[in-house]
Amino acid sequence: MARAWLYSLTILIGLWVSATACGGLLPDKLAEWPVNIWCWSVFFAIYKSTDRKERIEMLTVLAFATPMELFFSEVWKIYEYQRGLMPLFVPAGHYFLFDLGRIIASKFEQKLAIPILMPFIPMVAYGVIVGSDTSAVFLLLLVLLFTKFGPQPRLYASMAWAALVMEIVGTQLGNWTWSNDVPWTGLTAWNPPLLVGAFYCLGDLLVNTTVVKFEEKHPLGSTR
Repeated sequence: MARAWLYSLTILIGLWVSATACGGLLPDKLAEWPVNIWCWSVFFAIYKSTDRKERIEMLTVLAFATPMELFFSEVWKIYEYQRGLMPLFVPAGHYFLFDLGRIIASKFEQKLAIPILMPFIPMVAYGVIVGSDTSAVFLLLLVLLFTKFGPQPRLYASMAWAALVMEIVGTQLGNWTWSNDVPWTGLTAWNPPLLVGAFYCLGDLLVNTTVVKFEEKHPLGSTR
């Protein structure tokens, strides 16, 4: 649980420091740097001290999260960061949230994965009926499919909630803002989208699948 606390405090305090320039104590152009330094220091400390499998997972998260973030924010433009470009701490933060989701997932039984998602249904229905988050029904379907048929149901269920909490904090502080009109789709979304966790579930599925394939081709003890 020590890691869970480390990740949670890093995300919450880090977002506040970056958004507010440490309560106005720092010039705005330096606001992200304490968070950048802290997050990457934590990332590399974990990388140095952990085993081979987790190191592969950490690098794989970076490999997927970085281009996905740039695509979503710079090409698709479904959200915009406070100062324009993606902050440097974001890719490391993706690993923290990924690992935090795994820790949370380990605390409940797999049979609860789908029931944990049920509270989203009335909220999705409300967003669709009033027209303020019509994208939610598609994202909910994705999360349910990941959870029902994916290799790690508990992880996807926990990420749906963990990602939502983190996104609410980030958007309320102003670290980033989601577009109310989703480009290219004609759909609408809340800020943040209710089922924003679908994007994180997709990333987690890609990471898990890639790591398994890599381990099959390069098992422990392989010199290649």
